[in-house]
Amino acid sequence: MAAPNGLPPLYAHRLGRAYGPDSSGLALRGALRAPVAGLETDVCLTADGDLVLLHDPLLSIGTTLDGWAHERSAAAICGGRLRNSSGEPTDERPLLLDDLIAMAPAELTVQVEVKAHADRGLAGSTARALCERYRHHPVRRRLELLSFVSDACAVAAAHGFSARLVAWADYTPNALAAWAIRRGVRGVALEHFILSPSMVASLRLAGLSITVGTVNHMELLERVLRFVPDAICTDRPRELAEEWERRALSPGIAARAA
Repeated sequence: MAAPNGLPPLYAHRLGRAYGPDSSGLALRGALRAPVAGLETDVCLTADGDLVLLHDPLLSIGTTLDGWAHERSAAAICGGRLRNSSGEPTDERPLLLDDLIAMAPAELTVQVEVKAHADRGLAGSTARALCERYRHHPVRRRLELLSFVSDACAVAAAHGFSARLVAWADYTPNALAAWAIRRGVRGVALEHFILSPSMVASLRLAGLSITVGTVNHMELLERVLRFVPDAICTDRPRELAEEWERRALSPGIAARAA
């Protein structure tokens, strides 16, 4: 689903964190009040092998619980409450990835970022659990695994899932592109602040898809559009699309975005 006036598809970051706690049902409902092309969330492996939507594996950061997600059962985690951006407890409960897939419209891309701080083995185990769980599920064709951990992306690609490595640095893009081709990783998720013509050119030459995050302001959007990303991740997809719609006819906007 394309955004208006040539804007790339917009994905709701953390299911739309402008509308509720990170990756919550409230955030999702807010994002779905207007057209959106995709949903982005974070996933953690639980002690009993389930997949729960949490930005931080350390439960005390985003929930009313303590300890690590991989040390607790899915039921225990979903019994806790999510905190808002100010750290205050809310009435929202953590969701499972199964919950999201059941709630999300069938046409939307679902980006799932594996979270396992400083534990490459856990990142790989999380990726394997996701692949095993959804290998025969209809959502597979629109499910995309993201990770800062290259091993997790390689696991997903080896299982035939779409995978996208998240990149925070701009060095050796040719080496990154070569690695992606070898591993079958089809795309890269770039943070907006490392975009450059040379980096994008190297990745495009390798045939890689490029998404950019997290873009919440019009001024930043105009800069990002110069690199023609395949999709843009934002906390506020509805408002960003509306602002673009209003300003698209303003003098000079097309020139600045070209």
